[in-house]
Amino acid sequence: MSMDGETIREFCPEGRLRAALNFGNGVLIGRDEAGRPRGITVDLAQALAARLGLAVDFVEMARAVDVSDTARSGVWDLCFLAVDPKRAETIAFSEPYVQIDGCYLAGPGCDAADAGALVASGAAVGTVVGSAYSLTLERQEGAERLVHFPDIHAMLAALDDGAVAAVAGIGAVMAREAAARPGARVLAPAFMSIRQAMGVPQGRPKAAAALRAFVDEAARSGLVGDILERHGVSRDCAVVPAS
Repeated sequence: MSMDGETIREFCPEGRLRAALNFGNGVLIGRDEAGRPRGITVDLAQALAARLGLAVDFVEMARAVDVSDTARSGVWDLCFLAVDPKRAETIAFSEPYVQIDGCYLAGPGCDAADAGALVASGAAVGTVVGSAYSLTLERQEGAERLVHFPDIHAMLAALDDGAVAAVAGIGAVMAREAAARPGARVLAPAFMSIRQAMGVPQGRPKAAAALRAFVDEAARSGLVGDILERHGVSRDCAVVPAS
C-alpha cells in the first residue's frame, strides 16, 4: 500500500501521526513496567505510522467516550474504537480488525442462570458510560435498569458493594474479574460481539480510504493475527475479509 503526499497530509496535518489510545479497554491497551503504553492498538498505530513514514505520538485517554467526544476537536488523527452508528457520525471507521465478545459478570448474590434470565429479572446492571457495550445495551431490552459509572473501577466497586447485581464488559476482562471474586461468574451467551475498528475524524476522505486499505492489507497478510497473538489474544479473533 502506498500513499501520496496529499493523503499523508490529510491523515497527519501536524506532520506526526497522533493516535488516540483508550485505556478503558484492557484487552487492547495497557502499560509496560515503565508505564509506557503497550498493547494491540500501540502496535497497530506504529505499523500504520511506518507505512506513512512518520513518527507517532500517543494521545492517552481514560475512556472510549473521551475519544469519541473529541473527534471534532482536532487533537487526534487516528483512533481505535468499537464500531457504533452514533460514533460513525463523527468518525470514519475502517472495517473491523478484531471481534471481541461483550458479556455480563454476575456478582455472588445474583442467581440468574444466564444472560437472558438476568435481563428478565429486572436486576440493576452496571456499565461504563460511553463504552461500546453501553451504547449497545442502551438499545436493548432492560436499558432502563442500566446503572452508568464513569469507569470500570467504579463499576466493579459497585458490584463488590452489592449496588448492582451484575456488570457488563469485555468478555475476557469479565472472566478475569470473575476469577478474582468467589461466587462471581460470567453469564452466557454474550450479549454482543464488539467489532473493534480503526478510525479517522469525518471530513478526511482520502485518509479514510487509505486507512481502510491499510486495515484490509493488515488483516489479509496476517499482521493483525500476529499482533493479537503477541499480546495473548487468539488470532482467531482477527477479522479477515472473505474475499
